[in-house]
Amino acid sequence: MLDVAEALHRWVEQGRACAVATVVAVDGSAPRPPGAALAVDDGGAAIGSVSGGCVEAAVYELCRQALEDGRTVVERFGHSDEDAFAAGLTCGGSIEVLVTPVRGEVLPAALAAAAAGEAAALARVVDGPPELLGAALLVRPDGSYEGGLGGGPALDRAAADEARALLDAGRTGTVRLGEDGGRCGRPLTLLVESSLPAPRLLVFGAVDVASALARVGRFLGYEVTVCDARPVFTTAARFPDAHDVVLAWPHRYLEAEADAGRLDARTVLCVLTHDPRFDVPLLERALRLPVAYVGAMGSRRTHADRERRLREAGVTEPELALLRSPIGLDLGARTPEETALSIGAEIVAHRRGGSGLPLTGTRTPLHHEVSPEAPAAPPARPAHDRCLKAAGT
Repeated sequence: MLDVAEALHRWVEQGRACAVATVVAVDGSAPRPPGAALAVDDGGAAIGSVSGGCVEAAVYELCRQALEDGRTVVERFGHSDEDAFAAGLTCGGSIEVLVTPVRGEVLPAALAAAAAGEAAALARVVDGPPELLGAALLVRPDGSYEGGLGGGPALDRAAADEARALLDAGRTGTVRLGEDGGRCGRPLTLLVESSLPAPRLLVFGAVDVASALARVGRFLGYEVTVCDARPVFTTAARFPDAHDVVLAWPHRYLEAEADAGRLDARTVLCVLTHDPRFDVPLLERALRLPVAYVGAMGSRRTHADRERRLREAGVTEPELALLRSPIGLDLGARTPEETALSIGAEIVAHRRGGSGLPLTGTRTPLHHEVSPEAPAAPPARPAHDRCLKAAGT
């Protein structure tokens, strides 16, 4: 549900009644992961997707029904071999979908938090006693929570602890608990959706590729910063798609961001300057940070020279092994836009565990993320910005 939080929050703010369907479990191949959502308002408007098109019409009708009767239900959709025109997952997998009206205080609060870019986790009962189905708990990073699952304080505390652990890991998934909050007894399954501020993409070097990469990064959902020490090139007008344009020596800016705790394990660093004056002091620091990805532009000759300089600066072999250089996948890119696409593709492949190989002729999985263990299910049925920030150089 939180993947459509911004638009759904606007509906709630406007006083529009709405219902939302959320993928809670996936079995086999399916287009969307747990947490993917489709929402419908009382005027018939729809946002989001649960299957990339396979079962959207059937889920849309379930949302309309939830708006009429106020009931929360879980439905399972699977591939239909008998009737090619029935709504089913033609990819051969199956999904379970929680359909619920958006009401009360917890769901609107979760939408508001996610729309504001705040860290929060939403835990909802997706399998268990019918009277608890859809009950929700909103959990903050400090462990505080609001709402309740209907099973008593012990269950709420246990669910909050599990949700906080998933939030800390930045994951969405399912959790099994006993109805009393323990690991035994009558089981409950919770879907925990984690919402975090957008991951950061730091682009060093105010070059033409940086402008295209800022556009790609924003499209991929990153908060993009472009940093360079040259005032002639480092202007907001040259990088309209960046959230921040910072005039500073790159290594000093990186140090300041690291010291302030504004970098994390999802942060991506792209060094496009291919100038030793900038690259070496910057990469010397970058390769020692616990970030997701560090890539550097340059020819293979530039890369070899850069590695030599970094070794002389004391960078170890394990640290050098973290450097993605030359940056990007081999797409035969020529233009800045094509080069930015190749860099973005490598970032996605690195993040999702992809091979970077063509899918044609390979047997690699289409979706590399492993879905959390799903609860036992009934048999599948055929479905009916900020501006330029000056800094010292």
